[in-house]
Amino acid sequence: MYSFVLNKKHHHLFSEKTDFRTIFHVYANVLTGVMDEYNIFRISKRHCNCGHFIEKEGINVGAEQKKKMIILMINMFIAIGSFGIIIPILPAYLESIGQGGQAAGLIIAIFAGAQLIMSPIAGKWTDVYGRRKMIIYGLAGLTLSMFIFYLADNLWVLYSSRVIGGVGAALLVPAIFAYVADITTLDQRAKGNSYISAAMSLGIVIGPGIGGFLADFGLKTPLLVSAIVSLVAVIFSIVVLEESLAEHERPEIVEGDDPLLKKLALSVKKPYFIPLFITLIMSFGLLAYETVIGLFVDIQFGASPADIALMITSTGIISVIVQLFVVERVVRRFGEGTTLNIFLGVAAAGFLMTLFASTYVSFFIITLIVFLATSLLRPVLTTLVSKLAGNEQGFAMGMNNTYMSIGNVLGPTIAGALFDINILYPFMLGLVILLITMAVSIAWQKQQAKKLAKVEADQPV
Repeated sequence: MYSFVLNKKHHHLFSEKTDFRTIFHVYANVLTGVMDEYNIFRISKRHCNCGHFIEKEGINVGAEQKKKMIILMINMFIAIGSFGIIIPILPAYLESIGQGGQAAGLIIAIFAGAQLIMSPIAGKWTDVYGRRKMIIYGLAGLTLSMFIFYLADNLWVLYSSRVIGGVGAALLVPAIFAYVADITTLDQRAKGNSYISAAMSLGIVIGPGIGGFLADFGLKTPLLVSAIVSLVAVIFSIVVLEESLAEHERPEIVEGDDPLLKKLALSVKKPYFIPLFITLIMSFGLLAYETVIGLFVDIQFGASPADIALMITSTGIISVIVQLFVVERVVRRFGEGTTLNIFLGVAAAGFLMTLFASTYVSFFIITLIVFLATSLLRPVLTTLVSKLAGNEQGFAMGMNNTYMSIGNVLGPTIAGALFDINILYPFMLGLVILLITMAVSIAWQKQQAKKLAKVEADQPV
């Protein structure tokens, strides 16, 4: 148990000229003190590759960087949680404007499609214009999207809000991960990425619960609250967040921009292409699984909405726990490559066991296993891409987001079509794809053994 009191030595910080940033620094020191106690995010000056961070206002380098991690985690949590808030009310909301399942599917597809198209461009902008601007613009886009969603009175306005939201997400996500790369050393990157992933998972867990509670005060209340919270995050970032990429470290602006297909073709030649490809497969499998599990347990086991909600919430909690407390230990013990192969196998085993699940309880346990595996895979893959990318962090993270978005679009679409033919087909497809992907990963690691050995030893490649 911690208790904190501001004594006389802190009094000078709260003069008439005190600004919001100074106040934030004081309270962030409280949070980072707790993080130090639990060894959550220690930064070594000697090994830090981000020398432009200097001691400022009596706050040491480690504390300064931990504060930045806190801001990034808050922003990611708000971005994901603000969308999660609307999930419980979406069916009733669509029904209120005379729409149903097809519109619900398009809302997901349009968001993912906009994110897919914008991600490579956003990744480049992140390198050229800096991380801070893209984070703020991304949050602003998500905020505008939620306000339009709240005010929408017809389907096309609703769809337009999802386009804006997808663009906002494309600006935000790669910028946050690139920011993490700026403020961490190579050996700390998996840990930093796992905390951002945990913030995403926490948003997925808490968002729907808050949405269900707020819906008691009116069907549109969750939408308004979500928009207001996102707006607060924009203001918070403008006031507090500092740029992590110095002007002299940014590439020169090149007129024009390559089309998405050209960027995809370019990514194939990069040393981190296989991790990008596996990211696509993981997103495909996970979204396909998430799309059909509610329908599956309803048809197969007669599960109630409460049963389905319990399952989804439990998977989110598992994801948070794994990303906060397990990822770093597993990666440190086995390395990124071995961890990748092991948990691709675990995910494949989960899809296989699904085919033989005979009760709701057994399916519940299998689902937890699948999400445990994917919760480890996500930060490990992001870390591999980041380590192999060198000074192309913005482009690499943008492409990472692009490949993830491709999986997010294809997964639900194909899984839904297969489910209508046979409820087991989505799981069969996932099993086959994961086994092929594991074989590709093993072969790639053998081929790139020397380079990956340097990566896992936290040396530049």
